[in-house]
Amino acid sequence: MTDTARTHHDITTRDQYPMMGRDRDQYAIIGRDQYQGYGQDYSKSRQIAKAATAVTAGGSLLVLSSLTLVGTVIALIVATPLLVIFSPILVPALITVALLITGFLSSGGFGIAAITVFSWIYKYATGEHPKGSDKLDSARMKLGSKAQDMKDRAHYYGQQHTGGEHVNTDYRNTDRDRTRGTT
Repeated sequence: MTDTARTHHDITTRDQYPMMGRDRDQYAIIGRDQYQGYGQDYSKSRQIAKAATAVTAGGSLLVLSSLTLVGTVIALIVATPLLVIFSPILVPALITVALLITGFLSSGGFGIAAITVFSWIYKYATGEHPKGSDKLDSARMKLGSKAQDMKDRAHYYGQQHTGGEHVNTDYRNTDRDRTRGTT
């Protein structure tokens, strides 16, 4: 049985060898001293290839960015006089277009809102109970009870100030209401 225990040095140096078969026995034939020199040449050639690739890619991107900058400057140089010449026409035209678009969008939004409200009112009036109708009924009942309460108080104070006979037909305690004041 062969010795399968490998050291860290064996594993790291084995990965640098360009040979297809990576068996430890094959490396023993060449000799480590001879192969390490070849591995250094191999790593230098890889570094040179990486540097050449990086320079080529970086250079081409630098050329493209400079061309984009030059094109932008030329377009700005050509467009600036045209914008200055036509600005008395373009600025009001842009303002008009913006106002027209805003008007159409807002009128469409208000139209959709109106259709929604009319649909809700129709459903409520025909007896269907759309969403929120219970809150509307509750608010209507509260408002009705407050209106009735104000009517009763106005009637009570009106009779009290005119000197008329006060007839207590209300089921509530009027003495308590008198001491409490108006709410």
